[in-house]
Amino acid sequence: MIVVTGATGHLGRLVIEELAARVPAARIVAAVRSPERAADLAGRGIQVREADYDRPATLGPAFAGAAKVLLISGSEPGRRLAQHQAVVDAAKAAGVDSVAYTSILHADTTPLGLAPEHRATEEYIRASGLSFTFLRNGWYHENYVAAARQGAQHGVIAGSARDGRVASAARADFAAAAAAVLTGEGHRGAVYELSGDAAWSMPELAALVAELSGAPVEYRDLPVAEYAKVLEAAGLPGPVAAMFAQTDADIADGWLGDTPGDLSRLIGRPTTPLRDTLAEALKNG
Repeated sequence: MIVVTGATGHLGRLVIEELAARVPAARIVAAVRSPERAADLAGRGIQVREADYDRPATLGPAFAGAAKVLLISGSEPGRRLAQHQAVVDAAKAAGVDSVAYTSILHADTTPLGLAPEHRATEEYIRASGLSFTFLRNGWYHENYVAAARQGAQHGVIAGSARDGRVASAARADFAAAAAAVLTGEGHRGAVYELSGDAAWSMPELAALVAELSGAPVEYRDLPVAEYAKVLEAAGLPGPVAAMFAQTDADIADGWLGDTPGDLSRLIGRPTTPLRDTLAEALKNG
């Protein structure tokens, strides 16, 4: 049995779809905080079990009989380590054979503000004695859909990344990699640095959006503090805005531009071009 946590999230649903194409539905468990949101999955013969990271008592029953668990990282920075530790503890107590964890690119060395909780989670999993695979996900194309739409509408995409490069890939590519690990062999103890086949810069993003939208779009590079204010004005809480603005500075320093090829090797095909994801997003408004 394969359990996918966070199975109704953006990544989780895509992983479920990938698994359903590879193994019988009865072998898949969708572990979710709100089972009613997964009624469609239950209707397809996929087991749906309640699993709330913040309520550890729900985790043991969710993992009963599981051979493998995909721990999809929590979505709330600052709370994730305790949540992840609860999942690891429950998986170990339930006799789970192995855990795959969606971490962050170069978790052990990167200065990215999102990394410390991922790094600590990896250390906790290693110390647990469970067999593991770390899926160190880079940036999703989808992270830039809002910026692309903003640029198409107003002619400007702002940031602080200078000409730093991002080797992003589609969320579906990362889901396919997770499914390959969960259904394949030879992944015990593996650490995969997952990123797209091609890296691009923010000026190139603006040029691509201009081409796809048929309207002029420029990239406007801002000091980190000024960009943080822009993000805060757009509705992000101050600390979150500051973290994401600093991430752009880390991109400028080259921390998200690696293209080692692990992702395309796992999925057995080239990663999805940024153009494809943005073209679909702009088409659908």
